[in-house]
Amino acid sequence: MTTMTETSARFREFKMPDVGEGLTEAEILKWYVQPGDTVTDGQVVCEVETAKAAVELPIPFDGVVHELRFPEGTTVDVGQVIIAIDVAPGSGDAPAPAADPVQEPVEEPAAEAEPKGRTPVLVGYGVAESSTKRRPRKGAPAAPEAAAVAAAVQAELNGHAAPAPAAAPAPSVPAQGGAAGGRPLAKPPVRKLAKDLGIDLATVVPTGKDGVITREDVHAAAAPAPAASEAPAQAAPAPAAAEAPVATEPTAVPDSARETRVPVKGVRKAIAQAMVGSAFTAPHVTEFVTVDVTRTMKLVAELKEDKDMAGVRVNPLLVIAKALLVAIKRNPEVNAAWDEANQEIVRKHYVNLGIAAATPRGLIVPNIKDAHDKTLPQLAEALGELVTTARDGKTSPAAMAGGTVTITNVGVFGVDTGTPILNPGESAILAVGAIKLQPWVHKGKVKPRQVTTLALSFDHRLVDGELGSKVLADVAAILEQPKRLITWA
Repeated sequence: MTTMTETSARFREFKMPDVGEGLTEAEILKWYVQPGDTVTDGQVVCEVETAKAAVELPIPFDGVVHELRFPEGTTVDVGQVIIAIDVAPGSGDAPAPAADPVQEPVEEPAAEAEPKGRTPVLVGYGVAESSTKRRPRKGAPAAPEAAAVAAAVQAELNGHAAPAPAAAPAPSVPAQGGAAGGRPLAKPPVRKLAKDLGIDLATVVPTGKDGVITREDVHAAAAPAPAASEAPAQAAPAPAAAEAPVATEPTAVPDSARETRVPVKGVRKAIAQAMVGSAFTAPHVTEFVTVDVTRTMKLVAELKEDKDMAGVRVNPLLVIAKALLVAIKRNPEVNAAWDEANQEIVRKHYVNLGIAAATPRGLIVPNIKDAHDKTLPQLAEALGELVTTARDGKTSPAAMAGGTVTITNVGVFGVDTGTPILNPGESAILAVGAIKLQPWVHKGKVKPRQVTTLALSFDHRLVDGELGSKVLADVAAILEQPKRLITWA
């Protein structure tokens, strides 16, 4: 046992973190390292996709990659070990990876056995069931062929022969600091502290009431500890081959000659759930207006030549965004949210302006924080950064949280306008149609003018027809006479 303890202390395990508050799983999109590669603290080792965005994960310690626990394309629960690092390479023979039978007897104390029924959690996080409702990953009966496939994949990653197919999987063990089979229990400030210190909450022993992790627990986990004391935490709770969901969760569905099936997961799954929830929760009303934006297009052309706007992208969306911000300032009641639990309308005294962006993984809505305080050059710079980050697939969950009002520019696809669905938790969304040269009555004569159609959808529980009409009319008036950006600001 002494040898196993000393050997285990050589290896550090990195678990799938909760990269966004409340997330439970993530798909491994790409590994940037392979067994035998040297890594340093802060180096990105893989890219994962959550229900909110694609995120790159840095490793929090130095060493040599010993083992990748899951192949690309696998969906992994938060808290599961995804990579093992040899932090003391060359100090002796490396033990077998997680599938080595010598590690199977390692169990957690009986006091941490999985409880029955429902486990109390923090306010705001609901109540965690003691057994997951999602697809089974551990301990589920599997056909011999499935076990063989999982073992073969793991063996290929580990670089050694696969165990016999008849080997029975070890029972799963609840992680420390959380409800059985669930995520660790901790308040948001404690989670932020752990993130700042690079501490995985799944490895922290809780001392708070009902198993809640405290700030002191996080600081204790961050403090240096003797190598021998790390051994129990570093030992794998079960063979990796038993944990791998390769056999039970195929990432691709066979195609026929006439149709293709694409699994709904990640960002696309989150979009679908959010849109259904929004459409059937908030009573939507959509109003339309067609407006002559010829003067706005002239202003855009002039701004492109302005030295104060040098280095930033200037386009019609920039002026439209500024027009919406001015309209909100003139009608602040529209910038609000509906609190169903407390039956209250929450009026926001700030504007986090969301911009719907189409990406290869689906539509996402990052937002510009405190857009109401930004000058036109600052707004242009923020818009440029937002679009570039979204196209690169690097938008963080934090960038998509806390939006208050959104703009969706369907005009880039040549569409006149649409009836947009509210981003969940927001009060209004403005759709901008294509800007086209059309015949228009101008100063009593029919002339070719630049024209577009705007559509404003709003939550009729907190925005009535008069208020919604005023906001849309103000945006249209500014785009028709952009000098109002000065006179109304």
